[in-house]
Amino acid sequence: MCQMDLNKCFQLLLLAVAVNCNPSPLADIVVDRYDLPKVCSREVQTGDFIRYHFNGTFYEDGKKFDSSHERGKAFVSQVGLGKLITGMDRGLLGMCVNEQRRITVPPHLAYGSVGTGGIIPPDATLVYDILLLDIWNAEDKVQIRTISKPGSCRRTTVASDFIRYHYNGTLLSGEAFDSSYSRNGTYDTYLGLGDLIKGMDEGLVSMCVGEKRIIIVPPFLAYGETGHGTKIPPQATLVFEVLLVDVFNPKDEVTAKVKLMPKNCTRKTVIGDYIRYHYNGTFQDGTFFDSSYQRNSTYNTYIGMGYVIHGMDKALQGLCMGEKRRITIPPHMAYGENGSGNLIPGSAVLIFDIHVIDFHNPKDPVEIRVTHKPQECNMTSEVNDLIHYRYNCSLMDGTLLYSSDHYDSPSVTTLGAGKVIMGLEEGLKGMCVGERREVVIPPHWAHGEDGAVGVPGSAVLLFELELVTLQKGVPEGFMFVWLGDIPDPLFNALDLNGDKEVPLVEFSEFIRLQVKEGKGRLQPGVDIDSIIKNMFDNQDQNKDGKIVEDELTVKDESEKVRRDEL
Repeated sequence: MCQMDLNKCFQLLLLAVAVNCNPSPLADIVVDRYDLPKVCSREVQTGDFIRYHFNGTFYEDGKKFDSSHERGKAFVSQVGLGKLITGMDRGLLGMCVNEQRRITVPPHLAYGSVGTGGIIPPDATLVYDILLLDIWNAEDKVQIRTISKPGSCRRTTVASDFIRYHYNGTLLSGEAFDSSYSRNGTYDTYLGLGDLIKGMDEGLVSMCVGEKRIIIVPPFLAYGETGHGTKIPPQATLVFEVLLVDVFNPKDEVTAKVKLMPKNCTRKTVIGDYIRYHYNGTFQDGTFFDSSYQRNSTYNTYIGMGYVIHGMDKALQGLCMGEKRRITIPPHMAYGENGSGNLIPGSAVLIFDIHVIDFHNPKDPVEIRVTHKPQECNMTSEVNDLIHYRYNCSLMDGTLLYSSDHYDSPSVTTLGAGKVIMGLEEGLKGMCVGERREVVIPPHWAHGEDGAVGVPGSAVLLFELELVTLQKGVPEGFMFVWLGDIPDPLFNALDLNGDKEVPLVEFSEFIRLQVKEGKGRLQPGVDIDSIIKNMFDNQDQNKDGKIVEDELTVKDESEKVRRDEL
């Protein structure tokens, strides 16, 4: 090369190509961008502040003269305003976070012919290997990028709200510094009251429950020059990926949205009523926490007496049977800051979708509604009568429990005999043959708190009744009563053949004749032969198989109404 033609050498110099025959310093910086990130959302511009790591070496021998890595602290500076050597001011422009570049700086753009501090000699060409960690500008504001938003948004966050949210926190370089997910618990705080860094107080405003957003906070709206702990260095831009889980305000009240209102609502719940209802319980983000449906059993409680959380006690008032509502209860009317076990976290807003099955008051009587009454009604049912009736028995939500239609014939009972529940006894009294009724029976007139086979505890029952036949009965303890005047003398009437003694056959013939002619009535629902035999045995005191006049007695129940029995 040293023997080459001087004209050719001069031409090469003009083309700024260095040759060994005439070495000279670089005219400008050389930038080698040897590792570029896939995404670069922002490049360094004049006036920006940056935070970066570097290794500084000499160009000639590669010897290291400085390193932020070795000091364990990134370097922070402003670019393009003379706070760095000229070569670095130029070489850092256009750089991206997580980019690595090598900047070679000639002496005249570094420390010149003087050097500095005994570390950099005169006329030294310097090489900087840079890793950019952060960029920000004094004019920067909080950046908000919405990732996803729910289809409906009942309310958005405002200052003074209490919020619960999950987050992942990273530096601008992507290095994680904190996560609520790793602690398996939301971050809970008031918004806009100075409990958060300024940038988060701003970035969390106007969010919906279920919304996800990226919040980028410049250092001066985060932890500034001091940083925070060991994971957030000084002058660090912070990136939060946030999911809003819950929001409420300390002034919030219970809210209710009617989802289904029955057409006929003759009565609404009041304090002191006992209610049975189904529910699904969720948090505001839709996370399920409990359901009565899963247990296949209603939740049963008194209203307004402190047996449930305060918000539910209020929300259960003014409801109709069959009504469906969505109830939203703020935490100060639910389980407060402490929550409830592992099921309800602290400061959680609760949403209950409820379906009222039935309710009653311990003072409620049996309710009877006549739906059809025949034009002719000569007699009505009363205690001791034998009746045949049809029925459907259902819960108040329409669930059919039992029906006489499931059997070959109508049901039979003697009123007052204690064979049916008390409320049904009441509902069957005073009916005409052919009459139809709806009878609402509260549980204290039915199967009580324990219920019965197929009947839930504390259930209000609805009976649809129709009286099919009615046989008038006899007073308790009687087997036969006279409906008119008693034959006098009675023994002579009994002694059909006049032989002064009455055997069973003759006695039976006489009683059957009285019933046939409407002069007397046998106890209904009992085999006729058996009941006549019992009556005969009662009169045959010496058990010789016949009744004589001296054995005959007459039973008198009252002076006002003669219901005499042999």
